[in-house]
Amino acid sequence: MADDIVLERRDGIATITFNRPDQRNAIGYEGWLELRRVAEELAAEDGIRVVVLTGAGDDAFSAGADIKDFDHYRADSTQARVYQAAFDAATDAIEALPVPTICLIKGFCIGGGCELALAADLRIAADNGRFGIPAARLGIVIGHREMRRLVRLAGPGNASYLLLSGRIIDAVEALRMGLVNVVVPLAESEGYVHKLAREMADLAPLSHRQHKQILRKYLQDPSLETLTPEEESLPFVNFDSEDFHEGRRAFLERRRPDFKGR
Repeated sequence: MADDIVLERRDGIATITFNRPDQRNAIGYEGWLELRRVAEELAAEDGIRVVVLTGAGDDAFSAGADIKDFDHYRADSTQARVYQAAFDAATDAIEALPVPTICLIKGFCIGGGCELALAADLRIAADNGRFGIPAARLGIVIGHREMRRLVRLAGPGNASYLLLSGRIIDAVEALRMGLVNVVVPLAESEGYVHKLAREMADLAPLSHRQHKQILRKYLQDPSLETLTPEEESLPFVNFDSEDFHEGRRAFLERRRPDFKGR
């Protein structure tokens, strides 16, 4: 599994690469377990400021679940529950990362690969991107968590279109639906994401962490009527941080701030 999912760290940016280009970077049952482990490892590292997820090569981010697994892990409803638990744990771990997450999507982003991308904060697509969740072609059904993420980004109408038609759409259509944030030429995609990740990594990590918590809370409870005292305090605690005072001084001194996450 160490070869199928490659983790690299450089200057505060971690890159997770799905490394099965001959299988369009399909992810097997063991791959979902490994992805969860990697995400939880990164969540515990103070020095990581941004996580980028991508696929090896230019042809695929990920074609989703490895269909070769089906006989062993999804042959009946009992097995499917175990498989779903591994998938949910992996995507939940990506969604729960306290730092910004970016998917660099080149080529196919299909099925479980597309559902995984929905768990990230941002999705940057190369112009050769192809998206879809053709579960109905295989006679399977996506889970509640995937449905929630899909509807949250694309809306119920577009979710119905993708699921009920089983069609594969291009990057421009995915942008129109809200599935991706930006579409860039394939040749420029890696440079674009690297620049974006670098810019994010240089910003205040405590601000990123709190913004992600507040956004998650709003999505869970748009009325905001169930805020705990700790959640109520989130917009204010940073004013007591070293990073806030560093940011203020740097602004007055017209220099780049050196945030420490404290």
